[in-house]
This record gives sequence, structure tokens and C-alpha cells, in this order.
Amino acid sequence: MKSYKAIIYDIDGTILDTLKMNMVPLQRIIKEELYVDYTYEQVLKYASYPGMKVMEELPIKDKEKTYARWVQYVNDYEEGASVYSGIREVLETFHHYMRQAVVSAKTKKQYQIDFVSKGLDQYMETAVLADDTTLHKPDPAPILLCLERLNVKKDEVIYIGDALSDYLCCQAAGVDFGYAKWGSVSDKGIIDSTFTFYQPADLLKLLSIPEK
Repeated sequence: MKSYKAIIYDIDGTILDTLKMNMVPLQRIIKEELYVDYTYEQVLKYASYPGMKVMEELPIKDKEKTYARWVQYVNDYEEGASVYSGIREVLETFHHYMRQAVVSAKTKKQYQIDFVSKGLDQYMETAVLADDTTLHKPDPAPILLCLERLNVKKDEVIYIGDALSDYLCCQAAGVDFGYAKWGSVSDKGIIDSTFTFYQPADLLKLLSIPEK
């Protein structure tokens, strides 16, 4: 098994289960903006898209203002985000052996609400968020900034994500991609991941130590 110095994670669909809290508010946004009732199954096609990409795909006039309202609906969603089973144990284990970071399309406010509030930031050396770069996934800019902050080389890290935008970002950045199958809603276009992980505990295979 290849030895890595650092592991970088996506958040939504990888560390946190945020599918319902994002998609139900999106249904509401589409109803308000387009006067159309989308089923939950219909909005799932947008689940793997970065937020503003969803706005670009829909015929919405004021995209930035509407996106901000969607974010507010997400933040107000009662059920909120939940941590995938087994993730905390994985982060705790890696904390003793490997540097960890996140690269996410979340804003700093969302990061505080969904991630920091759960104490998950204690495992991360740095977090590259939507506010930190002008260009976002699938552009390589967020991952490249994370590499710069960690002061590591491309071949010394692996990025763990669940979506096509994560995969394309890794390809463009020249870093290995670990496919978090447990949180993915579609594998379309993900044809050459370095590793595929079916549950969080599988990530421990990246270490030459037995699972705890």
C-alpha cells in the first residue's frame, strides 16, 4: 500500500451526511423561483454539484441571491447534518499517524454550523473552504491551496470525496483520489479512482496498522 503523509477530505457526502438537509431546501427554492414542484428524486441529480453550479443549471434569474437563500434554508433545516457511522473513529486513528485537512465547497459559516459544532475540526490541520478561493471544484485551485498550506507534494496526499467534482478536481491537481462510495449518489464519470472505499472503516487500509 502506498504511504501518504496527509489525507484530505471533502465534507458533504464524505464525513457528513447532508443529503436531505440540502435537497429538501432545494425543492423549496425551485418551487419559489420556478413555480414547479420537483420530487425528491428529481433534485437528487444536483446532489453532487457544487452549490453555485446548481444555480447555473437552473433557469434562475438572480443566482447569487437565490443561492444565499438556499444556504439559509439549509442552515435552518431542523434535522441538520449527521456524522457517518465510523467516521469519528477513523479521524481519531489517523490523527495519530497522518496529517489531515478538508477541502470543501462549504462557506466558513456553514463549516462552523455543520463541522466545528461537532468537534470534528480538532482533527484537521487546515480547512480550505469556498471563501478561500475564487475558483472551486472541479477546478484544482482548492486542493492546490491545501497542499501549499500543508507544505506537502502532490504524490504525498490522497483526497477522499464522493462526487464527480471531487474526482475531476483531483485529476486536475494531480493527486490521488479515494472514492467514498458510502456517501455517493452517482458514480457517473468516476472511472479511474485510485481507491474505492465502501464504508468509512475501509479508509484504515491506508495505514499499515490493524483496524482498532
